[in-house]
Amino acid sequence: MAKSYDAIIIGGGHNALTCAAYLAKAGQRVLVLERRHVVGGATITEEIYPGFKYSACSYVVSLLRPWIVRDLELPKHGYEVIPLEQTFTPFPDGRYLLRDADADSTRRSIAQFSKRDAEVYPLFGNAMSELGRQVKPIIDQPPPDPTSLDPREIFKLAGLGRHIGGHGETWTSAHIKMLTMSAVDFLSEWFESEQLIAPMAVSGIIGTFLGVRSPGTAYVLLHHYMGEIDGSFRSWGLSKGGTGQIANAIARSAQSFGAEIRTEASVERVLIERDCAVGVVLENGEEIRSTRVISGVDPHRTFLGLVGTEHLDSEFATQVTRFKMRGSSGKVNLALDGLPDFKCLPGHGRHLYGDITLAPDIDTLERAYDDAKYGEFSKTPFCDMVIPSLSDPSVAPPGKHVMSIFVQYAPYKLKEGPQDWENQREAFGDAVIDRIAEFAPNIRDLILHRHVLTPWDLEKTYGLTEGNIFHGELSLEQLAFMRPVPGWARYRTPVRDLWMCGSGTHPGGGVMGSPGAMCAKTMLGVK
Repeated sequence: MAKSYDAIIIGGGHNALTCAAYLAKAGQRVLVLERRHVVGGATITEEIYPGFKYSACSYVVSLLRPWIVRDLELPKHGYEVIPLEQTFTPFPDGRYLLRDADADSTRRSIAQFSKRDAEVYPLFGNAMSELGRQVKPIIDQPPPDPTSLDPREIFKLAGLGRHIGGHGETWTSAHIKMLTMSAVDFLSEWFESEQLIAPMAVSGIIGTFLGVRSPGTAYVLLHHYMGEIDGSFRSWGLSKGGTGQIANAIARSAQSFGAEIRTEASVERVLIERDCAVGVVLENGEEIRSTRVISGVDPHRTFLGLVGTEHLDSEFATQVTRFKMRGSSGKVNLALDGLPDFKCLPGHGRHLYGDITLAPDIDTLERAYDDAKYGEFSKTPFCDMVIPSLSDPSVAPPGKHVMSIFVQYAPYKLKEGPQDWENQREAFGDAVIDRIAEFAPNIRDLILHRHVLTPWDLEKTYGLTEGNIFHGELSLEQLAFMRPVPGWARYRTPVRDLWMCGSGTHPGGGVMGSPGAMCAKTMLGVK
């Protein structure tokens, strides 16, 4: 007799694994099905070139909720984070900005561009930390439903209003500005030097098809300020062994509670009988039954692919179709024979141990967005780089290094169509290397191997529709109770016993774990 399950989870990304761990911990019989040979989704470490371990897609960690780390005992299963404490921004004129854990050093670095900004900078950091703390209750619980007449929902919505308004008029105003302003406009209310505003503004465009001057990007800026590591707020770090070790730790936790995980098990469709999800059918024809089915993949892939519009109300299907994916980023991973030598700060120093941001000015960033709007990848892209092998020698052979480069903008829809990325992949990789070489000319001589991922590759290899790293844009109309569809933002779906736990649900993307954990808690009736 075929084995049945309480829950089948489609996809083995970090949110799906988190959901599996919580359900299994509660005594549920859980099966995770991952189509690739390895779990992790976009949170993965791959040895594509012998001896070099790439964090192929996601490359930094910060947003993973501390309560999830505790609940699932992740350190016991190999979870370890190395703090990233520096942000280095080189400029074409030979100057540079270096912000690090040393407040005096950071103040001196900013003061070369603006003494006023140097004094304001720590005040801004404190304000953003406070805003992040105020928003934490929103991202750590399911979104309230403002359309519901349920007294519990009305009470929750009122409580949220009191929570935000209770901090005073100044903070209420700040919240409104964060939701409506562009990253550049918001930062310009604090700072005057473009050399500081530009590299700070890029946190507002990650995972969006928007420019740094686009309204709404201030919220995405805040989204990336809400990270916590070991109780330190607004912190970022590298996962030891690559980001795949995060997924592996969660997977081991899930298995320790009894969850089963199958790789190379691609789901073809959700099995629906009498408008109810009763299991899945794999691509090899195998049918597996369960009491409930949970999708860890994005809304488009879930409803338009695995479920099919014939099982959906036409209005709901239309709203899913309108849910914007619009991938805008790519990734280049390098195996290096040595370290890059930056013209503005030669040699091996602490500036290489943190985040290296190529964002020299606001206009360059906005022009990069202009290229994407018209179906071209930018020839002068924003690049965010880390060299994890400096802090974690386990990811490269002795004396060698890996460099991880997040790139924006690379639109999924090129003028010639997404499939033309096959012809333009190497040109895109060349543009990224050319851009880095403007600041570190020796980079070309160091490259032993390069791994170029376009939005098209992110879709084909990692299952990210249109290459969107957040399973859907973090734009204002796609947040909270509207993510992914108004009325269906609480992890449930219109198909009975079909749930969602991926980044296309509240509170959104990043290596966060909240969607998976809160989906499980909602299913279990746990607060």
